[in-house]
Amino acid sequence: MILVPLGFMISLGYHAWLWHKVKTQPLSTIIGTNSTARRFWVSAIIKVQSGLQWHLNLSCIVRSESVISSSLVKYKLQDNEKKNIIAIQTIRNTIMGGTLMATTSIMICCGLAAVISSTYSIKKPISDSIYGAHGELTLALKYITLLTVFLFSFLCYSLSIRFLNQVNILINTPVNDPANPATPDYISDLLEKGFTVNTIGNRLFYVGLPILLWISGPLLVFLCSIVIVLILYNLDFVALSQVDPKMWMDMEMGSD
Repeated sequence: MILVPLGFMISLGYHAWLWHKVKTQPLSTIIGTNSTARRFWVSAIIKVQSGLQWHLNLSCIVRSESVISSSLVKYKLQDNEKKNIIAIQTIRNTIMGGTLMATTSIMICCGLAAVISSTYSIKKPISDSIYGAHGELTLALKYITLLTVFLFSFLCYSLSIRFLNQVNILINTPVNDPANPATPDYISDLLEKGFTVNTIGNRLFYVGLPILLWISGPLLVFLCSIVIVLILYNLDFVALSQVDPKMWMDMEMGSD
């Protein structure tokens, strides 16, 4: 009886601690490091857009006044166009990943809904102390909990796709136009919202695995929660040797 809530508390406590680390020491975590790098990436792409507009204006001057070699301007235009294509492809690949996970989540939800609504009855195991209780109320609770987790996971992936589609359009808007409300900070915030809800969707998807094993028994829930937390810990944090000491000091001063 105590193994299931204990396993969930371990997972919840780890993610609360991870959230605290992301807020106070972002460069010590993969999430915070990637978030900082994405903001630099958006700034770099927008600078490319500004440079492209400048070269277009310069090409007009070249055609009219022959100020500079047109071949140089053509080379710059091609280089900027390649970087723009890379930006669109990068966001598109992220959208495709979110679409795949959203499809998987909703398919699992459909399967669970079919199981819940069916008349199929699971045979009671020999020992409820090992496999857990399998009464009608307990089974309904397990299936409904699992269905709720995957539904929220699908919702997060759908929101992520929505934000990333907006970024995909806005990142190509002319930033030099004073009437354009899509500033670099606004686009960066949209991108971060997309990746944040995508991360939440991934974590809910991971939580669904122990809940799925809860159908077999409470012991598997506890063991699976511990294994998942250990794996995520090794994936969520950056080694101190990989962090720039100067950036680390700036991060510590900023948190104070």
